[in-house]
Amino acid sequence: MNSQAPHIRPVIRQLDEAAANRIAAGEVVERPASAVKELVENALDAGATRIDITIADGGKSLIRVSDDGCGMLAEDLPLALARHATSKIDGSDLLNIRSFGFRGEALPSLGAVGRLTITSRAAGADGASITVAGGRMQPVRPASGNRGTVVELRDLFFATPARLKFMRTDRAEAQAIADVVKRLAMAEPYVGFTLTDGDRVVFRADAEQGELFGALQARLARVMGRDFIDNALPIDATRDEITLTGFAALPTYSRGAAVAQHVYVNGRPVRDKLLTGAMRAGYMDVLASGRHPAAVLFLTCDPQLVDVNVHPAKAEVRFRDPGLARGLVVSALRHALAGAGHRASSTVGTATLGAFRVEPEGVAPPRPYQMDYRPSASARRASLDLQAPVFEAPVFESPGFAESPSARFEPMPETVPEPVAAPLGAARAQIHENYIIAQTEDGLVIVDQHAAHERLVYERLKAQAEENGIASQSLLIPEIVELSEAEAAQILSIAGDLAELGLVIEPFGGGSVAVREVPALLTRLNAGALIRDILDDLDDQGASDRLRGRIDAVLSSMACHGSVRSGRRMTADEMNALLREMERVPKSGQCNHGRPTWVKLPLADIERLFGRKD
Repeated sequence: MNSQAPHIRPVIRQLDEAAANRIAAGEVVERPASAVKELVENALDAGATRIDITIADGGKSLIRVSDDGCGMLAEDLPLALARHATSKIDGSDLLNIRSFGFRGEALPSLGAVGRLTITSRAAGADGASITVAGGRMQPVRPASGNRGTVVELRDLFFATPARLKFMRTDRAEAQAIADVVKRLAMAEPYVGFTLTDGDRVVFRADAEQGELFGALQARLARVMGRDFIDNALPIDATRDEITLTGFAALPTYSRGAAVAQHVYVNGRPVRDKLLTGAMRAGYMDVLASGRHPAAVLFLTCDPQLVDVNVHPAKAEVRFRDPGLARGLVVSALRHALAGAGHRASSTVGTATLGAFRVEPEGVAPPRPYQMDYRPSASARRASLDLQAPVFEAPVFESPGFAESPSARFEPMPETVPEPVAAPLGAARAQIHENYIIAQTEDGLVIVDQHAAHERLVYERLKAQAEENGIASQSLLIPEIVELSEAEAAQILSIAGDLAELGLVIEPFGGGSVAVREVPALLTRLNAGALIRDILDDLDDQGASDRLRGRIDAVLSSMACHGSVRSGRRMTADEMNALLREMERVPKSGQCNHGRPTWVKLPLADIERLFGRKD
């Protein structure tokens, strides 16, 4: 660039309305799914009880959303297409927002990049229609129709063809639209939804009936699947002015990606790092590496406590007290998982049966030769008595077991249910010196003895640590960690929380902090690296469980080494004692690494394997 050339002063111009709307559309309408989201939310704000969505070519050539809401008058239609015109707020209080939409940008943005037609009729008024294409509005004309509104969007992005190059395949865009509709449908169980792609109904959910929690459960079963509800725990907790409800799945019903995590704030679906981090913390020591929890959670609070006006697409929120919201999610999830006791996912047993089942190769299975009825319980016992061996079974010695405190089982209470009637049944055998076979009233249970006892010892060690506190060890020479002044202030703001976990830090002048004590359990600790990792968590999620996680990892390792080992033969009393303790201890349905500790095989399914039942 020639430094001697005269500087040319740029001219400030006022963009015309069409250009401004196309720019706004780039923020609000990223893809066809974004347009569907905005239109369906408008229908919900209008009080619709039935919403029908029709798409073609992944929403690129057609998106039509019909609702039975309150509708609009003819004189309202041009105003609905004006930028920043809305019926949701009056602009006096941007923190008291109780509707999905409030920015007044969606319809004018859609009209700027596509061919948009709105047909609407309010109760007691005549219907009317208006069309806008590429930002050019046509006059209002009379139209017929039922009460409500039909918004038809054709040729999305025809006015900005460069955007079409960034679209994915029709199939991928259609899947994104289906995900949006299902996500909105989960929060509105009393509203019916239908999504049609061409002539094919992709998704249908009729309006549910009954009280809210039951209606929500039925809607989630329809959207998430029956397996999710069968393996989910109800969540209902309140802290100060925030309420958390919903369903969270058992740890053994986990997913390989975070695709089954749905969080709503005041009914609005959001993707918030604070809340997803809180969900991860709630499942911290019960999930296998690389697995993600499945949950649908609804946070409800006064609109004054949360700011939804932080993103054009309204996908992010900001809480006035983020620590309160995060703490509620973490504590509610941990309480629910602890209350689940020894439960494990029913899908584990289904998968086990599936591994046993042999698929027929085009030939019908032979007719079962067994009788069509099952003998009574007393008849079965008499038959088994006749089949009992005449010799005494050998007794296996268990040297060293009693001397290990971590491997000792608590004595069974004086009043216990009949072992077979107990949830995990009565131990009948041990196979491969690792798996306990127990008989229940309606099937059998297979227990991984090492995994199960590992969880029991781990929970015992955690309880001891919480009761007595995490012991710390003073450093002969404090470790000085150099940070920026802002980082030092940030880490020192949680110094009290870190001290409860055995990490004691103090200011050391400027941007430095001195590490005086470290948790005694962590013998080889790089305090500087740990503090920087905690700071990264605070920046990303607003909180950090990294130190707690490291301590739990040490306790988990201790539990692993102090548990009943694979290959160790157990007596019947020891096996039954293990089963009874599993029934009493929270989270015993999965080991410290998130794997199931037991599976149940229903007797009816076992009989099907052998052709006893159709």
